[in-house]
Amino acid sequence: MSRSLFSRRAGAAAWAAALLLSAHAGQAVAGAEEGRAKAQTCVACHGENGNSTNPAFPSLSGQPKQFIVSALYQFREGKRQNEIMSPMAAKLSNADMNDLAAYYAAQPAPATQHKTALANVEKGRQLSVQNNCVACHAANLMGQQHIPRLAGQHKDYLRAQLASFKASTRGEMDGVMTSAAQALTPDDIDVLADYLAGLPVAAAK
Repeated sequence: MSRSLFSRRAGAAAWAAALLLSAHAGQAVAGAEEGRAKAQTCVACHGENGNSTNPAFPSLSGQPKQFIVSALYQFREGKRQNEIMSPMAAKLSNADMNDLAAYYAAQPAPATQHKTALANVEKGRQLSVQNNCVACHAANLMGQQHIPRLAGQHKDYLRAQLASFKASTRGEMDGVMTSAAQALTPDDIDVLADYLAGLPVAAAK
């Protein structure tokens, strides 16, 4: 990972952590139980307990808390656009975002259902190394801090996000994914999405 990419990611991580702290500073109690009630409006798209059954919508279970907070913040502030998520997030306070993130981060991600095509297993692994996926999303691609879990995520969703980053139409905090996706061909995107969707989901530590 280049020094400039590391610096940009480190800056974004510090920013996201500050957002978490600022929310808690004015709130005595925040957490998963509060988030459970608030998450009922999310079930239609993201499924029960954050386990989406619709391949167009991501599963939120087992995602890093910091990632969920930063994603909701970007939707709320218009830094990331989506016709469904933008109006939903516009109503959220910092405390709401922290509660939702605490809830979804505490939900166990289900076992991977997707089966990667045999031809894409090694090719996808090589692409994930060459493009520094493992440097940011962790060696097992389960995500960390403000960076999402990719392992076991829906293939269609992953493909759509990678294509949006390549087209520079997907908002993000630090521009790292937009830069990284420029080198990907349409075939690379298909292979990576197939590979990542088939990776096993690691148990939370």
